[in-house]
Amino acid sequence: MTTATIRLHDVTIAYERHPAVHHVSGAFEEGHLTAIVGPNGAGKSTLVKALVGELPLTEGSIDRGRLAQNDFGYLPQAAEIDRRFPLAVADLVMLGAWRETGAFGGATRTTAAKARAALSAVELDGFEKRPIATLSAGQFQRALFARLLLQDAEAIILDEPFTAIDGRTTAHLLEIVSRWGNEGRTVIAVLHDLDQVRTHFPQTLLLAREKVAWGPTESTLSASYLHKARAMSEGWDENASACEEARWRRS
Repeated sequence: MTTATIRLHDVTIAYERHPAVHHVSGAFEEGHLTAIVGPNGAGKSTLVKALVGELPLTEGSIDRGRLAQNDFGYLPQAAEIDRRFPLAVADLVMLGAWRETGAFGGATRTTAAKARAALSAVELDGFEKRPIATLSAGQFQRALFARLLLQDAEAIILDEPFTAIDGRTTAHLLEIVSRWGNEGRTVIAVLHDLDQVRTHFPQTLLLAREKVAWGPTESTLSASYLHKARAMSEGWDENASACEEARWRRS
């Protein structure tokens, strides 16, 4: 029987021949909450974009098991979302129902009721007609989580979901993430707060362009592995600087 385990086989992703992710192998186990952590520039966002098919692989492969493309729910970084688009909160949330409604289909009463329930679950009752441009950072993130709730995806990928939002909102959204885990969904989240990771994510991938460690969070976030990740990241940066200088001299 096939599973929803997502397996990486020697995955390399490069920009202009420079690897942002370098020969990573391992598995995101079905039904687990897994954090991806590492220094800035470690390739964390690059990897999750590849997981959802937004970036091509330079080498290697990703085996998504029985999961199809529309089995993934994806929340990119807030900075990548243009909030100037004239969209109401209800319309944003309804985008999560595209598998049911299609690109141009209308919402049924059942779907509309699910959307209202999703907004209620993130404490945005009464916000249906508010333009998304008027929302605070925390309110906007709640609306995006409501969209994920409506999508009801089997695998959920979150890229820095708690950046620049208040503690109360973060705590509430972490409760939703924990609920997804209890429901047996596979959740993969790029995070910076190691205390959040230790408290809420049993599995962790520590990345510094290469895999430093991948497994139970307690062992992966050991002092020795964190030190190794910083050293590897600095080594990559020094090598990139040397290559850039060499190209400049040849030009």
